[in-house]
Amino acid sequence: MPSDTLEFEEPIAVLLKEIEALSMMPQTDQRQQSIDGLYRRIESIRGEIYKHLTPWQRVLVARHSNRPSVLDYVNRLFTEFTEIAGDRRFADDHAIVAGFARYKDEPVLIVGHHKGSGGDTKQKVFRNFGYAKPEGYRKALRAMKLAEKFQRPVIAFIDTPAAYPGVESEERGISEAIAFNLREMAALDTPIVVVVHGEGGSGGALGIAIGDRILMHEFSIYSVIPPEGCAAILWRDSARKVEAAKALKLTAPDLLGFGIIDEIVPEPIGGAHTNHELAAALLDTALERTLASVSAMDPVTRLETRYQKFRAMGSVGITEP
Repeated sequence: MPSDTLEFEEPIAVLLKEIEALSMMPQTDQRQQSIDGLYRRIESIRGEIYKHLTPWQRVLVARHSNRPSVLDYVNRLFTEFTEIAGDRRFADDHAIVAGFARYKDEPVLIVGHHKGSGGDTKQKVFRNFGYAKPEGYRKALRAMKLAEKFQRPVIAFIDTPAAYPGVESEERGISEAIAFNLREMAALDTPIVVVVHGEGGSGGALGIAIGDRILMHEFSIYSVIPPEGCAAILWRDSARKVEAAKALKLTAPDLLGFGIIDEIVPEPIGGAHTNHELAAALLDTALERTLASVSAMDPVTRLETRYQKFRAMGSVGITEP
């Protein structure tokens, strides 16, 4: 199976192999027509597959190595990006990107997790696979405090399996760093729009995800724990990850129904990893509308609405038997 196809895309993998074989043949009109026809079949099959994805299949899509990163969106939607480094306490965490930029010619602050790009292993190691350490969250908050000072909206991009669980994270206070961010972001006096565009994992995601509006990509996931960890804890069997993914209700439609997120951002057929340009254009539409709406609110109303939004999470109605 080609490396860029997922385990449930076997019919597409077969057609891609046919295209590869045809590409080795001499160039003719008939060859090109055959290739074009195969691509149309792929598009049709992919559309049908992605209409009926299971929760576990959505997990696989959200984790796809070619899914656009925060910097992919920065390069397509923003200008004059100037990165900020370091937390002024310990070090610069490359798993979190922070910097000022312009969006539609208006100044904004961007913060986001970065797992590393594509299949570049060196990049993934450099970014620690998106597992942020305490200094990453402190860097993000330092940047957000600057944004508050100069009244620049914050746009947070979420894509992480979790906060880094190593000994050094514990030694440097990962729990305190995340908890402090939650408190400070709840009261940050500037508009905040959160975009869950990949994997929103546990407190690692929540550490920069307190905002006025939460947008979530169609095939992203957002959960208190990865399915493998949930299965290992509940059933002592990580192989039951498929069952756990369903029970966790981690998909965008589930979370929209629970009021955890505010809007689902559509993706290209087959997921954002198949077409970065279109994925960015679709996000652009939702982001422009949402940012304008939040920015138009007066500060007192915006902060109270943000507080009530998160205060209401977990309030689930109980139906009498």
